[in-house]
Amino acid sequence: MAFTIMAIIVGLIYLAILELSKNMIIGWVIGIILIVGFIALRFFLKSKEKNTKGIMTLCWLGFFVLLIVNGIVTGPPEKRVPAVANSNPEVTSVVHVNEGDLTGVYNADKSVKVYAGVPFAAPPVGDLRFKEPQPAESWSGVKACDEFAPMAMQERSNAIYNSLSHILGWHDYEMKIGDEYIEAMSEDCLYLNVFVPEGYEGQNLPVLFYIHGGSLNSGQPSYTEYRGEDLAKQGIIVVNCAYRVGVFGYYAADDLKAESPNGTTGDYGLLDQIAALKWVRDNIASFGGDPNRITIAGESAGSSSVNALCVSPLTGEMFNYAIGESSSIVEYSPYHTFRSYEEALEQGNIVRKEMGVSSSADLRNIPADKLLKNSSKQNAMTIDGYAITEMPYKTYERGANHEKALLNGFNAKEADAFMLAYEATAENYEELLSEHLGSHASEMATLVPANSPQRDQHFIIDSLGDAKGALCQVYSALWFTYSHYVWTKCLVAENVPVYEYYFSKTNNILSNYHAGELQYAYGNLWRHPGLYDEEDYKLSEIMQKYWTNFVKTGDPNGEGLPYWPKVDADNKQLLQLDTEIKTIDDPNEFMYPVIDAYQIEHKIQ
Repeated sequence: MAFTIMAIIVGLIYLAILELSKNMIIGWVIGIILIVGFIALRFFLKSKEKNTKGIMTLCWLGFFVLLIVNGIVTGPPEKRVPAVANSNPEVTSVVHVNEGDLTGVYNADKSVKVYAGVPFAAPPVGDLRFKEPQPAESWSGVKACDEFAPMAMQERSNAIYNSLSHILGWHDYEMKIGDEYIEAMSEDCLYLNVFVPEGYEGQNLPVLFYIHGGSLNSGQPSYTEYRGEDLAKQGIIVVNCAYRVGVFGYYAADDLKAESPNGTTGDYGLLDQIAALKWVRDNIASFGGDPNRITIAGESAGSSSVNALCVSPLTGEMFNYAIGESSSIVEYSPYHTFRSYEEALEQGNIVRKEMGVSSSADLRNIPADKLLKNSSKQNAMTIDGYAITEMPYKTYERGANHEKALLNGFNAKEADAFMLAYEATAENYEELLSEHLGSHASEMATLVPANSPQRDQHFIIDSLGDAKGALCQVYSALWFTYSHYVWTKCLVAENVPVYEYYFSKTNNILSNYHAGELQYAYGNLWRHPGLYDEEDYKLSEIMQKYWTNFVKTGDPNGEGLPYWPKVDADNKQLLQLDTEIKTIDDPNEFMYPVIDAYQIEHKIQ
């Protein structure tokens, strides 16, 4: 009996691992056969009344070996993600773009047409690695755009870790048939997706062009939280795109700058975004969109990228408005996603050294998966002299930025998820602050003491421990909210309309952490059944209206919505997005003078 119980426990653990790792169904079948066969073997040997101790030791060893081999051989295959959740979707009529004809697919209720995996540039492989994106190649026949293209090359966690994150973090894990795969990944990644509402034929619809986040070294446009299917139902076209990330997108070297006809290096991912935006300008009319009514939007590193597009001399009149969520690069010395050219070159040196080559040309011969394995930091834009020609703050000081209106803001607990590895105590608290505040750490520690009481009901100082919670509050301001304060202030000085929000709604999933607002603003709460309540859906409807009104007019306000005042010389308040929507003071504003002082001292010229 003890043996049977032990075998069943081992078997159940093994099957759980197969589920979490998304092994193929055949792996389950083989696994169950092995488990049942092993138990049957034990009973067979026992029925012979032989001394089975030594034999069973060997059988256990063989059993574990077979389980391991089965787990490896039947591991999840790579697969492209379907454009819509409904099976056997209806195909759209043919759309003609500059490169050829294509079709998309309808969602379940035929309210939206989705065109996924549309190429906007040539594959950046071979000789095109570390070069500006080249025009997409033409094709013959009709291209079926019914699956998302592979994500850009990036380091990614294994399937088990991803499953556990959805169990312990997102709380939305589901056991189901059909998800036995991992998303395809390739260096050939320059594709975009177009979400078009049905029933608006003949109208020139405004366009939202969305750039995904991921610290410039991860992420993909197929991600469910910002798919444009539901937002498009509000009467706009939504486009999102992939771009090169990590070493493929932000590696810099002088030899590449010398070989480039534009004298550029280090901003290939940003140039991909610009190429995608240009493609939209040239082709969106074929989908019913207005190329003269484009709003760019992004979250986290995507928001930093939006800010870069606002200052790039290459984007000019390519868009009207901008939406930035939880990041920018307009500070005197941005804390992330931006670096000096000298630092970019230093990190590039690390890549060549670790790959054992002397030139960037040699790096083009290294397999993409091997090139990923380096210790350099390749998650920041730089002043390349082409896509970005000066520190972004200088462009704003000259009033040469492009956005004609801005909707931007941040969440209550922006930094908490990034601070999990930090061990904060009253003794090392000031030292941890000094990493990003230098000599001003003591001044900040006075404003936000390690034993500070909970300043706002939405911060989690008490549940994390006083020092850890206080550290999270300060780093939320440093890494995220301060940049929006500066961005807003720049546009107020230019008399450009700017609307700033503070998202603080709690829920059973991401709550008001970094990226927690995305599924509200882009209408994707329904993808997590049972985790959001009526209040969440009500707030999501309002936020979708704000976002789409802004895309249409540059003003989020509209009939039936709580009024969202502009930030200007007479009003500094933000709009709090929560169960109750109201204007409030920036909860982190009391910290900004200290950050200002540090920034002035570390100003990058």
